[in-house]
Amino acid sequence: MQLDWSALGQVAAVSVGVTVAVVTVFALGVLGLARVEAAREENGTGSSTVGLTQAGLCFVACAAVVGYGIYLIVPQFH
Repeated sequence: MQLDWSALGQVAAVSVGVTVAVVTVFALGVLGLARVEAAREENGTGSSTVGLTQAGLCFVACAAVVGYGIYLIVPQFH
């Protein structure tokens, strides 16, 4: 049995890179929600449109990555 160490290393590097990217984007989404909460506490009933937009885009990006991963894993989707 032959093991292609180069391919294994590439898969590991891409997996770690994508994991770090998704966690960072998710953290930015949580930061957007924190900005919304801070604006509500500061202004009373106001909301931060930038924070909501940031959170929404970040969470949609995370969901897209998860959906693409599920697409790659499940053979019926191909």
